[in-house]
Amino acid sequence: MSEKIAKAGIKREKGYLYYLDKQGDVSRAKMARGGKKGGGPTKVLKVGVKRKTGYLYFIDKQGDVSAAKMARPGKKKR
Repeated sequence: MSEKIAKAGIKREKGYLYYLDKQGDVSRAKMARGGKKGGGPTKVLKVGVKRKTGYLYFIDKQGDVSAAKMARPGKKKR
């Protein structure tokens, strides 16, 4: 049960991890494979998403930014 936050239309390349960085923009980093080291992050698209607590932000299959409410059982921290 997720909702689209922003249309991005990102075309993914194999071997990269796509994520929403601290500034709310879409970044990617080369994944480590077979003893080879990964790479540093590079910005793909400036989106500027404002995050809300209790939500998980991700890049969906269509290449857009989506958010899903996290299921967190237990006592809330103060």
